[in-house]
Amino acid sequence: MDRAAQLQRWLETALGSRDFGITPASDDASFRRYFRVRRGGGQVSLIAMDAPPEKEDSRPFVHVTRIFADAGVHVPAIHAQALDQGFLLLSDLGDTTYLGALDANTAPRLYRDAFDALLRIQLASRHGTLPDYDRALLERELRLFPEWYVGKQLGYTLDSSQRAALDETFSRLLANALAQPRVYVHRDYHSRNLMVSAPNPGILDFQDAVYGPITYDLVSLLRDAYIGWEEEQVVDWAIRYWEKARKARLPVHDDFAEFYRDFEWMGAQRQLKVLGIFARLFYRDGKDGYLKDQPLVMRNLRRACGRYDDLAPLARLLDTLSTKS
Repeated sequence: MDRAAQLQRWLETALGSRDFGITPASDDASFRRYFRVRRGGGQVSLIAMDAPPEKEDSRPFVHVTRIFADAGVHVPAIHAQALDQGFLLLSDLGDTTYLGALDANTAPRLYRDAFDALLRIQLASRHGTLPDYDRALLERELRLFPEWYVGKQLGYTLDSSQRAALDETFSRLLANALAQPRVYVHRDYHSRNLMVSAPNPGILDFQDAVYGPITYDLVSLLRDAYIGWEEEQVVDWAIRYWEKARKARLPVHDDFAEFYRDFEWMGAQRQLKVLGIFARLFYRDGKDGYLKDQPLVMRNLRRACGRYDDLAPLARLLDTLSTKS
């Protein structure tokens, strides 16, 4: 029996009825798929998540749902689950993403709400509840850049001096990330995973949450891979978050300049990872939709590298690579 038939049969059991319709809601960058389930002539809408158990483990999603709900943020309610089959039935947070709603007029309100939700998540943080965002995981993410972006996408082989420069940069980025105060980290807190909803925002795609650097989710949001803002605007929003975080007694630097340096260096780690992931999605998984977002990610990375002497070797490597793309 194929997945569609399995899902149909499971929903009939979970809902106790065959009186519903199913339409695709969205895919994401993993093997998960989402379907909108409508009942009662379309008056009641739910979301069915299909995560093939041989490809995806849905238990972290269930675990983090509970943690984030207890923190007081808006995540989908789980109405039914069959983890052995990889099916979940969730409340529907709508179909208006932040990405679809953000503009110069809406951004101040939407980002304010996103900051407030992020603070609630961070204030709920407890060590030992989520996996550590440790050195091994951070470095594994960085290695996606030379393997998939440089090697597979550009078809370029780094020479020994370039590999040494990249390794040194990775060491510096890792040292910075591991020195930062640690909180719960959504890990993809950006405009495609935040929904315009009541209460706002609705938060999705949090199953990979970890316990890690405090600037990570903020840089995911403000140095988004899918929407860009002028540097002055990013600084202004970062200050607004920082002021809220200090007032809430979160462990951020007392000096904003130090906090912003951590933010930018954390951003460099994430941008290197994202360039590699987007390349892997195409060359391994056949998903080409993310390649168009690479230029914004690269632009953010190169701007950050240009501001810090310790990242100059990476900036020079990126200059070389720009001639190969």
